[in-house]
Amino acid sequence: MSRPVALPRIVRRKSKVHGFGVFAKEDINKNRRIIDYAGELIDHKESYKRETRYLKKGCIWCFTVNRRWVRDGNVGGNDARFINHACKPNCYSQVIGREVWIRAAKNIKAGEELSYDYYTDGDQIIQCKCRPGCTRKL
Repeated sequence: MSRPVALPRIVRRKSKVHGFGVFAKEDINKNRRIIDYAGELIDHKESYKRETRYLKKGCIWCFTVNRRWVRDGNVGGNDARFINHACKPNCYSQVIGREVWIRAAKNIKAGEELSYDYYTDGDQIIQCKCRPGCTRKL
């Protein structure tokens, strides 16, 4: 029986990028698991209905797991849903089975805001706010 892995301490608070963000409370080494992207497991048909509502509010809560499943972080989710998008992020997502993990893409210092690339493939209607002058749309 394996021991559960201790995850780094993080905190959700207001972000300069967008709404709330998630920040490291301690230094995090590259490739370390930070948090799982929790949320209700739904099919793509249901995801499309929900995403349509969320996008009207300027939010992206649904995370594609595979061709069949999507995680809806707005239903049963955790603080991972508040990690903001960035075109040059300090984290990345890793899908293992039906779980989604957010991992450090580089060494992250305490106090840094966490970010990952959402790799959206939808209508591209939300302006990216990762840095001034960014022209990408999500």
